[in-house]
Amino acid sequence: MKMKIQTSFYELPPETHNALRDSLLTHIQNLKDLSPIIVTQLALAIADLALQMASWKGCVHTLIEKYNNDISSMPFLVEILTVLPEEVHSRSLRIGANRRTEIIEDLAYYSSTVVTLLTSCVEKTGNDEKMLIKVFRCLGSWFNLGVLDSNFMASNQLLMVLFQVLQRDETSTNLHEAASDCVCSALYAIENVDTNMALALQLFQGVLTLETAYHMAVAREDLDKVLNYCRIFTELCETFLETTVRSPGQGMGDLRTLELLLICAGHPQYEVVEISFNFWYRLGEHLYKINDAALHTIFRPYIQRLLHCLARHCQLDPDHEGIPEDTDDFGEFRMRVSDLVKDVIFLVGSMECFSQLYSTLKEGNPPWEVTEAVLFIMAAIAKSVDPENNPTLSEVLQQVVLLPESVHMAVRYTSIELVGEMSEVVDRNPRFLDPVLNYLMKGLREKPLASAAAKAIHNICSVCRDHMAQHFQGLLDIARSLDSFALSTEAAVGLLKGTALVLARLPLEKIAECLSDLCAVQVLALKKLLAEESTNGKSADPTVWLDRLAVIFRHTNPIVENGQTHPCQKVIQEIWPVLSDTLNTHQADNRIVERCCRCLRFAVRCVGKGSASLLQPLVTQMVSVYQVYPHSCFLYLGSILVDEYGMEEGCRQGLLDMLQALCMPTFQLLEQPNGLRNHPDTVDDLFRLATRFVQRSPVTLLSSSIIVHIIQCAIAATSLDHRDANCSVMKFVRDLIHTGVANDHEEDFEVRKQLIGQAMEQHGQQLVTQLMHSCCFCLPPYTLPDVAEVLWEVMVFDRPTFCRWLENALKGLPKETSGGAVTVTHKQLTDFHKQVTSAEECKQVCWAIREFTRLFR
Repeated sequence: MKMKIQTSFYELPPETHNALRDSLLTHIQNLKDLSPIIVTQLALAIADLALQMASWKGCVHTLIEKYNNDISSMPFLVEILTVLPEEVHSRSLRIGANRRTEIIEDLAYYSSTVVTLLTSCVEKTGNDEKMLIKVFRCLGSWFNLGVLDSNFMASNQLLMVLFQVLQRDETSTNLHEAASDCVCSALYAIENVDTNMALALQLFQGVLTLETAYHMAVAREDLDKVLNYCRIFTELCETFLETTVRSPGQGMGDLRTLELLLICAGHPQYEVVEISFNFWYRLGEHLYKINDAALHTIFRPYIQRLLHCLARHCQLDPDHEGIPEDTDDFGEFRMRVSDLVKDVIFLVGSMECFSQLYSTLKEGNPPWEVTEAVLFIMAAIAKSVDPENNPTLSEVLQQVVLLPESVHMAVRYTSIELVGEMSEVVDRNPRFLDPVLNYLMKGLREKPLASAAAKAIHNICSVCRDHMAQHFQGLLDIARSLDSFALSTEAAVGLLKGTALVLARLPLEKIAECLSDLCAVQVLALKKLLAEESTNGKSADPTVWLDRLAVIFRHTNPIVENGQTHPCQKVIQEIWPVLSDTLNTHQADNRIVERCCRCLRFAVRCVGKGSASLLQPLVTQMVSVYQVYPHSCFLYLGSILVDEYGMEEGCRQGLLDMLQALCMPTFQLLEQPNGLRNHPDTVDDLFRLATRFVQRSPVTLLSSSIIVHIIQCAIAATSLDHRDANCSVMKFVRDLIHTGVANDHEEDFEVRKQLIGQAMEQHGQQLVTQLMHSCCFCLPPYTLPDVAEVLWEVMVFDRPTFCRWLENALKGLPKETSGGAVTVTHKQLTDFHKQVTSAEECKQVCWAIREFTRLFR
């Protein structure tokens, strides 16, 4: 019933609305003692009906009048009053901004009546826990909608009851959670403290009284309550953040709020401190923007204490064996700590903190788990320490590479990560390169440390490319025997990336031979797989080798002067037959074909125009496979070829033939029922390809017969609610029209303008109508800037005609909802038309569309 009302309400004739309402109310009254789930679903149905049924005026008043004297009806009445404010902003109800404003004003008008009802409900039912939970949930829901009068609430009995429940030691877990949620909602609702002074003060003082209750919960080891208190303390700090920064230590800028969070940070369970992370981020961000040294001095001690707690929370268990886990909950917590430390370290000073951490290791003899945690925090901040002439950094590096193999495996693992983060120091002090590489090579040979060591070597290669050139042979030896090390796929690819980055810095004459050596292992492996395939018919997965080749091509980017032959050209020509055979063999498997195309994409990008000899065979193969297996990655690869060769006069016709050949199967696929929705990747890649054509050779495309079909497909696809696909479609239409607007003084501008004029004459009205319909009924708000850009280009191209098209499009929009509410007034339509057509820059169009489409959401 609820789903019907949510999604198909428009099917009901208006004269049946009252009967449906009365029937639902009778049902909920008769079924009130059945399952709470049924009551909630019926309550939602009633709420959704009330929101859509414009003729039901003052629904809150009606419901309270009807049921408030019957104590047995209270539970379902409170349930309806809980879900009603929650449904106002429901995504599944498209009631529009006009109706939503009307409802919110209505709910605000009756909000005090609701609170009075809840208060009397508490008085009548006394200590009935279930009823109290319902009351708190309901109150929280009204706080969340932001319609409660803060002065009225400040002196309300319910607020006292809330804090009494939270102060009592014997409060049950469920009631405690409901009360905590309600206080958090109240704190969130007064985000603008200055306009809600009385309520802000009551909440501020109320929360500060909960410290004793927090300590009691800790003593009783009641983690649920501890987490609830920490949520409340965090919400308090979030709400008063600006006040605290503006007037620290005065009034509601009282720094006891931060003390509460640091008390929570001292709790032994890391889940407690994690709740407050967002607040510390925001505090750091605020202080960074203000950049006031005096303020930094006030907050520095708090951040220092926080860092101290975080370092302790990052410690592994003393009986932990092996390396730290990255993927479990605790591993993810440590990554979040690392991110937070990076964000707030400026308040303490990276160098100062780094030195302090190092001195705890140097002067004491801490247990291994303390050492590991300290190294972990040092790794988080190493990059933000200035590496210029820094004796402490040099000393740390020297000491770390001297760590004996007898120390705990986790300490060695984290020390390797630290070395990887210190690659800048190695770059400034090349004398460390040999000892660092020796240390990392030891790690590479041990299974648990291999991936971390590979990642560190990759970092060193990226930062110290010039110094590493002398070690290229060593890197090549590692790359040749990559599979003898116990590396994760990601780490192996990272090592090859590092090797390729160094390879690009070798003298040009050496690059071809070395690249050939580097690719040989992967090429041989692919040849072996193809041979096995032909002898025993079994097909093995080549993606590992394809990904490795792709990363080599992607990062081998030597500096080649004009006129010089690209050193990688010969190697790529030699490798092409193997890639071609692999593609043929696995042409039915989308995943493998994607990896083949990715590898070819980077090969083409690597040598640019130097891949000309591959163009003919590659396009022929792409087109022939695509007819049978329309993998969208071929369209993407096509867009790369157009980008590289579209400016070459001799290639344009061939590329256009490719586009036409690829379009035919694509349109067949997209014209199937729900074709656009089921194949968003194809839509995305098709319009990337078309956009590249517009950018590289617009006249070729605009003069062709295929352009009409592409534009029609684009108009149909503007309503597609898929982030990447929609973005590609809008970019294509925008760039297409822009070629007729932008006078870049090229000799073909007049031709372009004329061709765009013809296209707009044919499709302009349909495009504008479809765009307006899409942004009112189909597209999420984040796509609207793209829509605005398209409308802007149409308008710049021909403003008078656009005014007429927009007027026609607006006439076609529905003016009221099936529930009888006004969706859009005549004045709103004319105002919108005027705002758009008189706009002087694109962002004004965007603002106008944002406001206008709210009327239909």
